[in-house]
Amino acid sequence: MRKKILLLFAFTILRPVAAQEVLDKIIAIVGDNVILQSELYQYSYSVAIQLGINPQSEPEKMNKLQYETLENMIVQKVLLEKAKEDSVEVSDKHVDLTLDEQIKQMTQQLGSEEKVEKYFGMSIRQIRREFRNDIKERLLVEAIQNKKNQEVQITRREVEDFFRSNLDSLPAIKESVRISHILMSVEPGAAAVEVARKKIEDLKARLEKGEDFEELARQYSEDPGSASSGGDLGLMERGDLVKEFEEVAYALNPGEISDIVRSRFGFHIIQLIRKVGDKINPRHILVRLDTSPEDAKVTVEHLADLRKEILEGKLTFSEAAQKYSKDEPTASKGGELGWFQVDQFQIPTFKSAVANLKPGEISEPVSTKFGYHLVQLEERREPRAIDLRSDWQQIEQWALTAKRQREFQKWVTEVKKDVYIEVKDRS
Repeated sequence: MRKKILLLFAFTILRPVAAQEVLDKIIAIVGDNVILQSELYQYSYSVAIQLGINPQSEPEKMNKLQYETLENMIVQKVLLEKAKEDSVEVSDKHVDLTLDEQIKQMTQQLGSEEKVEKYFGMSIRQIRREFRNDIKERLLVEAIQNKKNQEVQITRREVEDFFRSNLDSLPAIKESVRISHILMSVEPGAAAVEVARKKIEDLKARLEKGEDFEELARQYSEDPGSASSGGDLGLMERGDLVKEFEEVAYALNPGEISDIVRSRFGFHIIQLIRKVGDKINPRHILVRLDTSPEDAKVTVEHLADLRKEILEGKLTFSEAAQKYSKDEPTASKGGELGWFQVDQFQIPTFKSAVANLKPGEISEPVSTKFGYHLVQLEERREPRAIDLRSDWQQIEQWALTAKRQREFQKWVTEVKKDVYIEVKDRS
């Protein structure tokens, strides 16, 4: 049960095209809530993507996953009711940030926003709108789980007992490195910006001469999610759109057309169709900003020059990261990424970059899907057997996690006794 509960909390509900073709029926009743066949497909297909399970070619694994997912959904419905009963809340900002992160992760896994839209049979904006409430419910459940976890503490004696009882199964300490990095993303060069700007300015001029916005969007907009509908983005709430776009769109009156707006996606022209309360229905024309091999070359040269300045002592690696790195979460910490086991690097180029570095040394620029990086090796630890004294914090964390999972399972079992649960035939 522990594994199943945690699995549910780890993933967002996103619906694939295949799930839309299911004839809906009730497969479980939990208190005043029902679980539909389509909902089960939404969860299980989303988890399948992230576990690398192909529903078509691995039917046995998929059936098992759906069975486990249904159990998880029942637990989530039970805990959602408990969260409401205990007045647990999550902020709209937290929901929006989580939604953005989940869509970003899905985009990275499938390769592009266009592939995400194709897989789920809807635009990114539709995904945001349709599943925002699902994410809010998941965060409520996570909040009540975190609340219960914080009530569970562990003694020194329990940590020592955990170590002795699990010594044979505890992993050895593998070779590990502590690293920092500086990230520079590849930005479109002046030539690419000029080409895109000229194109959007021509379209703006045609609009000013009276040409139809909707028709120009169909012909020329480079937003695959809205071009076919004349650039119509549907009814949107605050937080649904990128900041630069949203600020301008909300300032428009119905029928009004904006000046040219630049965002990370490119150049936009926005027309407001209507306002409904605090919601707006905009349409837009997008001209994307494309990068070239020459732009990548310029980025690498900038990083190489920065590396030279650091090696010459003109500034420290930490100062350079704070000033230049585009990885905002780590830039403020001097680029610190923390400890990694060498054999578990998720970015192969990072593993290669630090392979022959000594503490304090800096790699040449390395490429990832995020851009180009300088990587500094801060510290290296050789592999060894785990030791209670040297690795106390890690062992304590393992012991605490195991205890919290046991206590949470017990609590969930007790809560379920007070909730009506009926599982119907899923065939």
